[in-house]
Amino acid sequence: MTAPAAQPGNWVDPHRSYNFELIIDKVASGHFTEVSGLGVKIERISYREAGLSQVVRMVPGRAVYSPVVLRAGLTSSTELWDWLMLAVSGQVDRRLVQIVLRDPAGTGEVMRWTLANAWASEWHGAVLDAMSHELAIETLVIAHEGIQRVTNNGSGASSA
Repeated sequence: MTAPAAQPGNWVDPHRSYNFELIIDKVASGHFTEVSGLGVKIERISYREAGLSQVVRMVPGRAVYSPVVLRAGLTSSTELWDWLMLAVSGQVDRRLVQIVLRDPAGTGEVMRWTLANAWASEWHGAVLDAMSHELAIETLVIAHEGIQRVTNNGSGASSA
């Protein structure tokens, strides 16, 4: 009898990072060269317990979500620029952003991260260099208020 791969002690091949899709609500799916910064940190609050002045205890504080950095080839599309300009003008348009990790064939979904109340918070233009043959890559930074991870192996969703 073969034990399921998800059980402790059984080897599970790691997923490849090159095949992913980014879906931003109200914007067409994006073709990005890189998505980075997925993360959450729980602040630590230190305190000394009465009568135990030599021991510093820790309790969890608030969760802080890392901004997500998107890198893409520069195109004539203005969808993401327009989204950023709304925030610049003080009209923050919070959207649902989903990052989907695909299987090696690109047909099946392995995992999905959903960012809650995401908005464009920062942009960096492409490096222009007359001596280079590289693609012009621009960067968009997205702030968000929470992340949910869903795996496609029956283990369900977990939120942070």
